[in-house]
Amino acid sequence: MTGWVGWIWFAGIIMIMDGLFNAISGLYAIFHNDLYVQVRNKLLVFNITGWGWIHLILGILLVVVGITLLLGQTWARIAAIILVVINAVTQMAWIAANPWWSLIVIAVDVVVLYALIVHGREAEAARF
Repeated sequence: MTGWVGWIWFAGIIMIMDGLFNAISGLYAIFHNDLYVQVRNKLLVFNITGWGWIHLILGILLVVVGITLLLGQTWARIAAIILVVINAVTQMAWIAANPWWSLIVIAVDVVVLYALIVHGREAEAARF
């Protein structure tokens, strides 16, 4: 077992935090769509409420997969990689409205992806 197992734990915790932030952002967009960042009432091809639902669902999935990643489930590593990539892509949609936050989230997502892809098997071997 190497120190990278701790990075897998880091990845799981960050995914849970990302999920909570996405869920809060999504709920805010759903209930306060008139106060949310708007460009002619559209964000990409969805209205703000639709985008809020996407963030809420993505947030819930990130939390669930982050928890299962901490439990050492093999399938969670693959699901985590997919969800983190989706999260990074959704941050690109916010980059004009919130550039620093989006860039920070994308950078952290890259670190999480590195830990999951390169050192994920070490965490599976160290499963409790």
